Amino acid sequence: MATVSNAERPPAVILPAGPRLLIVDGHAYAYRAFHAIRQLNAPDGSPTNAIYGFIKMLGKLRQLAEPTYLLVVWDGGLSAERTATLPGYKAQRPPMPEGLARQLDGITEYLRAAGIASWCEEGAEADDRIAAVARHAVAAGASVLIASSDKDFMQLVAPRIGLINPNDRIERIWTDAEVVAKTGVRPEQIVDWLSLIGDSVDNIPGVRGVGPKTATELLQRFGSIDGLYLRLPEVSSERLRTSLAAARGDMRRNQELIRLREEVGNGFDLAEARLREEESARLMDLFGRWGFRSMLAEIAVRQQPTQCQLL
Repeated sequence: MATVSNAERPPAVILPAGPRLLIVDGHAYAYRAFHAIRQLNAPDGSPTNAIYGFIKMLGKLRQLAEPTYLLVVWDGGLSAERTATLPGYKAQRPPMPEGLARQLDGITEYLRAAGIASWCEEGAEADDRIAAVARHAVAAGASVLIASSDKDFMQLVAPRIGLINPNDRIERIWTDAEVVAKTGVRPEQIVDWLSLIGDSVDNIPGVRGVGPKTATELLQRFGSIDGLYLRLPEVSSERLRTSLAAARGDMRRNQELIRLREEVGNGFDLAEARLREEESARLMDLFGRWGFRSMLAEIAVRQQPTQCQLL
């Protein structure tokens, strides 16, 4: 794997002082861990590659973010409102691999023993919950880092909300500058940008003939989808004008599908996500069952008395 020299690294982002919440997109990191480590099994033969990879990735995230609070959010199914709006919403996604599904309970067991909060609610999409929790945390005085490769989260970036993208080979925190560099539009324009180009991952069709570059040019000129349709005759290409006119209704639908729904997180209390003391005995039992010898050794080192304690 290519390394990045200090000269290539961008200046570090200075996060606001005070409490910091790290929100992890649980399923996204579980999938990533599952595919990053192709084969790893416990002494009893059960798969542990996703569990091991998830724990290691979470450790790196904690080193980067240095959070006061940490919350792992899991998908609880598809939004009924979105599937009613677009019956094909996310319909093309294959089922979760059986080997990964078998390890999700193990990951949540680890989180409980490690003193890390996790959340899942049936019928609630993780993206919506993450958006809601982020806004509530900021209102409570915390800064927020969202760890996910999902491009929908770019719409949330704000002075106290940043992103950690695992696909970014340079470890950095994404701010509005990175969003603009990636897309050419500001965070508050991301919903319109994605509405124009569509989202193949979520099975949301965009405007025929409009790709990222064209969408960026349109939004840089007209500011928003509303502004674009108010001045549609100013679009010089007849083919593009025709495509945009035909997709006018779809744009309203796409905006509703792509905009994250912050009401899903009503009642969130930041204190629920405060990091708790780990249960060392429980972790040792889990690591022993899974055959994670290096992690067992790390716990043993942490349990050794310090020099000050010996005096």
